[in-house]
Amino acid sequence: MTQSFAADNNVFVIKHPLVQHKLTIMRKKETSTSKFRRLAGEIAMLLAYEVTRDMPMTFTEIETPIAKMQAPILKGQELVLVSILRAGNGILDGMLRLIPSAHVGHIGLYREPKTQVAVEYYFKMPPNMPERDVIIVDPMLATGHSAVAAIDRVKEQKPKSIKYVCLLAAPEGVSFVHEHHPDIPIYTAAIDQGLNEKAYIVPGLGDAGDRMFGTL
Repeated sequence: MTQSFAADNNVFVIKHPLVQHKLTIMRKKETSTSKFRRLAGEIAMLLAYEVTRDMPMTFTEIETPIAKMQAPILKGQELVLVSILRAGNGILDGMLRLIPSAHVGHIGLYREPKTQVAVEYYFKMPPNMPERDVIIVDPMLATGHSAVAAIDRVKEQKPKSIKYVCLLAAPEGVSFVHEHHPDIPIYTAAIDQGLNEKAYIVPGLGDAGDRMFGTL
C-alpha cells in the first residue's frame, strides 16, 4: 500500500487507489445507508492491512504436506480493537473480518453540543491490557476531543502500544490529538480542509454514524 506523511511524521494518509475510490463514493450524499456501511467496512479492511504491517512476528515449527518448516506467526497476546461508540463499530466490523482473533473494547462517548467536549457513558476493555497492542477506531477525527478522551482512558490501562485509525481527519483534530498525545500515530484515508461552525469536517461526508445506521 502507498502511504504518505501529512501534518507531521506521526500521521499516515493511506493513498491506495482502492481506499480513495471507495472514500469518494462514501462522500456522495446520494450513497445509500447499506452501500455506505459496506464501503466503510471495505475501507476498514484496507486500513487494517496498513496499520498492522509492523506487528511482531515469531516462528513455530509446522508440517506441510511435503515437509516440516519454521513458519512465521504473530507474536504475543491478541491485538485489541477499541471502538468509539457508536460510529466506530462500522470500522470495527471491517477490521474484524481481517483480524478475527482480535479482542474488542468499547468506549461510549458523545459530544456535548455547546462545548464540543466528549462525555463518557460506557467503558469496557479486555483483560491483560498491559500485554496487548491497541488500535482505536472511529470514522471521523473532527475536533479531536473524543479521540483524546478515548486515548486518555486507554492509556490508563497501560497497553504496549496505541494507534488511532479513522476514515477522515480535520487538521484541527490532528493538531489537538498530537498536542495532548504526540506519541500516538494517526492513520487516515484523508485529511480534509477543516471544520465548519458546527464542527463538521468540510467537505467531509456528513455524520458518519447517522449515515451508517440510517438515523438521519
